[in-house]
Amino acid sequence: MVASTDSNAPLAVIIGVTGHQGGSVANALVQSSKPYRIVGLTRDASKPKAQGWAEKGVKLHEVNVSVGNEAVVAKAFENADIVFAVTSALDARTKENEIAIGKLMIDAAKAAKVKHFIWSPLESPAKLSKGRLNAVWAFDSKAEITECLRASGVPFSLVPAAGYLSNLFGGGPSALSKQPDGSYVLRAPCSPKTLAPIVDIPRDYGMYVRAAIENPGMGPGSEVLTGTLISYEDQLANLSQLTGKKYVFRQVDRDEFNGIVAGVGFPPSVADMLYEMHEFISEFGYYGDKDVAASHKAAGIVTPTFMEMLRNQPEGVFN
Repeated sequence: MVASTDSNAPLAVIIGVTGHQGGSVANALVQSSKPYRIVGLTRDASKPKAQGWAEKGVKLHEVNVSVGNEAVVAKAFENADIVFAVTSALDARTKENEIAIGKLMIDAAKAAKVKHFIWSPLESPAKLSKGRLNAVWAFDSKAEITECLRASGVPFSLVPAAGYLSNLFGGGPSALSKQPDGSYVLRAPCSPKTLAPIVDIPRDYGMYVRAAIENPGMGPGSEVLTGTLISYEDQLANLSQLTGKKYVFRQVDRDEFNGIVAGVGFPPSVADMLYEMHEFISEFGYYGDKDVAASHKAAGIVTPTFMEMLRNQPEGVFN
């Protein structure tokens, strides 16, 4: 399937079309039974992922969504009916810069009179903990952008991204560690019973965004929570059932966790952020007190189980 060329079809502008979230949104809209003209924003339109979208009828604009490029972003949003917006803390590098990027996107959407601005937010650990957990700036920045959006008058929906399934297999601080005997260990500074929502971003995130656009009772003003709630111990039980291999959870203290984070090349500030992120999820919940199942029901979404997500992965990821 390809994007529509019908001038009467809604125009959707997707920020980061070659990224995990943006690519999933583009895929969901291309596969929709409803037509969409799609513009994908990317920093490099020549790379293979971008060209793959061009072959599916997505019009590519080379745009660096960053402070100083306000006029370029505003131009890219012109005539858009729908904008999907996401920011990257790794790219922004600081809380202040990420918030500034969020604000410039909101300003551009307001100037373009965008009918439906879809934002990928997160909850604020600092706010929910009354200032105690103040190191998780990558969450707090997105929560502050949400507050700016609420005050802007731009019609919007919220579609927060749950924890990435790919983090289990990616070699980062949250990844499984293969042991000499062929078993796997997942190390984290929390209880194995801690519940967190998990989503297969490339395959499923766009489904939630499409629901926010298309499904009855959704549209501007809606919030669609993503992912399937599951404990760490149940994640590992599912993996063991699927692969026949042994998976073990080990709760670690802060010093050991800091060493794990340093071992994959991140500085102490990231270790502090990730440690407090686990503390936040354990104590308050990834989405605070919001009801994931109720959100899915309201949006008319049938969410894949964790086992279904695993079965959709390439076999090689389990080695």
